[in-house]
Amino acid sequence: MTKLNQILAVEKGVKAGTQRALTDAYHTIQKAPLLSGLSRTYQPIDDEGEQLPPESTRVQVKAEQVLADVAKALTRLFDVTATKDWTNTVARADVVVDGRTLIEQAPVTYLLFLEKQLTDLHTFVAKLPTLDPAETWTLDDNLEVWRTEPVKTTRTKKVPRNHVLAEATDKHPAQVQVFTEDIVVGYWTKTAFSGALPARRVNELLTRVQKLQEAVKYAREEANATTTEDVQVGDRLFAYLFA
Repeated sequence: MTKLNQILAVEKGVKAGTQRALTDAYHTIQKAPLLSGLSRTYQPIDDEGEQLPPESTRVQVKAEQVLADVAKALTRLFDVTATKDWTNTVARADVVVDGRTLIEQAPVTYLLFLEKQLTDLHTFVAKLPTLDPAETWTLDDNLEVWRTEPVKTTRTKKVPRNHVLAEATDKHPAQVQVFTEDIVVGYWTKTAFSGALPARRVNELLTRVQKLQEAVKYAREEANATTTEDVQVGDRLFAYLFA
């Protein structure tokens, strides 16, 4: 008995072959000379006249035969697709992670949808912001954000000072050098807050997404192993269309 995954394996090739057959048929019937033929003979008016050989052109393309070829190619595609779609209505499998069944008897079409969504979700989770590892963070339950321990730093102010290099005399003024001195005038207390996540939390989320991805792929493979029932609709369709 044929499995669904075997039908899926040949479907692409059948589609490509059918498309080529349709394209070739379309181009063939556009070439009017191929569908035309003639037969021409010559007879002089008397026995003394010049004898000329007969001329003939054979019809190379018959439209009915082209229709038959198109029907044959499309019948194969219609039957393969019908077999796939009919089987998809019954192909199901459970999604199980760590022994826990998250989805029971999911249709294969839904499993394909989940695979695409989980790929996008994995990209999203991988880009989640993480806390600066250079800091020590604790969770502030009141604000529901992460915070660092307060860090106290000084605020300084430059104050001009005079340094007497030489005292004044009755002959020379004092020699004074002006400089500035940093004086502590206050204190800053800084606490950093962040709405990012700890790296371990992001890694945990990534692991969960990856486990579910693997479970969905396994379920899809199991569903695709469903035995198909050969569905043949093409002959009936073309018996009507091209009769």
